Amino acid sequence: MASITPISQTQSLFKKPQFSVLRKPEAHFLSLPISRFPLKKVRMVVVAATTAAEKPKKRYPGEAKGFVEEMRFVAMKLHTRDQAKEGEKEPQGQPMAKWEPSIEGYLKFLVDSKLVYDTLERIVEKAAFPEYAEFKNTGLERSQALAKDLEWFKQQGHAIPEPSSPGVSYAQYLEELSEMIHRHSFATSTIHTLPILLVAEKILNSKELEFYKWEGDLSQLLQNVRDKLNRVAQSWTREEKDHCLEETEKSFKFSGDILRLILS
Repeated sequence: MASITPISQTQSLFKKPQFSVLRKPEAHFLSLPISRFPLKKVRMVVVAATTAAEKPKKRYPGEAKGFVEEMRFVAMKLHTRDQAKEGEKEPQGQPMAKWEPSIEGYLKFLVDSKLVYDTLERIVEKAAFPEYAEFKNTGLERSQALAKDLEWFKQQGHAIPEPSSPGVSYAQYLEELSEMIHRHSFATSTIHTLPILLVAEKILNSKELEFYKWEGDLSQLLQNVRDKLNRVAQSWTREEKDHCLEETEKSFKFSGDILRLILS
């Protein structure tokens, strides 16, 4: 049975990630002439030299729990304090609960969101790299649902706009990223967020859009994707993970630009 649950800025893939495997530090031994030392002393010297040679491994926030948790730490800092307790950004404009959206702005948001989901789902379906195939048919696909919603608006007499700059820019970014950096693009692009259902209720008289309906339990669908992301990221180098974390901020900005279309 379908459930109706919005994904908000604070409810995303970043929750209860899995554990990842950490590399053991390599031991380094000093070459010592054994004949000059009693066996017991040689053992003590070797142990001491090994301990001294081991450098403490830099730990990243959330690393022990898996890569999704690392992404969550980065994403939460990009929120404002009224969006998340870990938020570090200054609020800009009114909180979403106080937004006064329009039908025209909401249609722009839906159209641009559909373009982004069309692009993302096409990248995954094409599966130019093996990692992408892991994320087919996750239950989080939204293209078909958005197509039905836009058709409903059309039947109500509303003109459906063409995709605008925020959606076009985000879609192009995903295409370019998928071709150049195959290990980073999906983990980065799945952070696309949705507005809370309250916005739709304000202008649609509580009309239940397909966009917010899910086949199955949304929490479990999200957890399944988190598990897959953690598993895929276990084979990444630290450099690859860092690059993905850097791309997270760009993705967050693109999503925010699309979200603000509701007020246009």
